[in-house]
Amino acid sequence: MDRVSLHFFKFQLSKQSHRELLFSVPRYKLLIEYHGGPYAGFQRQDGHPTVQGELEAAILAFTGEKVTLKAAGRTDAGVHATGQVVHFDLESSWKTDVVRDAMNAHLRDELVAVIDAENVDEAFDARFSAVRRHYRYTILNRRSPPVIERGEVWGVSKPLDEARMQAAADRLIGHHDFTTFRSAHCQAKSPMRTLEFLSVSREGEHVFVDAAARSFLHNQVRSLVGALKMAGEGRLTADEVEAMLEARDRKACAPVAPAGGLVFTRVEY
Repeated sequence: MDRVSLHFFKFQLSKQSHRELLFSVPRYKLLIEYHGGPYAGFQRQDGHPTVQGELEAAILAFTGEKVTLKAAGRTDAGVHATGQVVHFDLESSWKTDVVRDAMNAHLRDELVAVIDAENVDEAFDARFSAVRRHYRYTILNRRSPPVIERGEVWGVSKPLDEARMQAAADRLIGHHDFTTFRSAHCQAKSPMRTLEFLSVSREGEHVFVDAAARSFLHNQVRSLVGALKMAGEGRLTADEVEAMLEARDRKACAPVAPAGGLVFTRVEY
């Protein structure tokens, strides 16, 4: 390449870099925590308080920019999160600690908080870049109902056998048609999902059900917990829980566990 051609190449490269700088926009990734009790779920709904609505209002309040953020998961009304992840783009660039603190200042009257903020590449997508999502369901297993933890656990008075629950859970792990364990209103195109992890453990009066998968169907975790609870009470065997799965019929599902015991805990990218 001669000197003139080299100069022209460098000039074109400089123009391209300048153009990319002008048209690229900063993308922010937030780690969010919220108590789902007061909200009609994560997704924005007209006339109802939602987590997405409050987050977008906080962004507008401190930046003057109206955005539509994307989330790793759309939790239902009453479901909580300690590890929800969202992303959004802004026209202006802000330091990440300013984004976190300014949003929290505008969220001070809400049960929503920004735990962390970071800049990410424009290729990052809170939903589609996720490779695994984690949920935990908590049952308070004692004769007396929950008071301090009301709205955050499922109070079950009958003794639960966590070993029986785990035996039933083992039948549900893997790639299956989860029609039985998804809401009749689920909008997913396919009921096929791969449940990678489903574990039952106990710490004193608390029984935990931990689940992990790339993606979940609407109400899937709560539906699974409803069946495992019945297994723990001795009302279902592991074989019967497996038969519920194989029925591929929502009518075969056990009563769905209440929303308050469910927490969206973590997303892996």
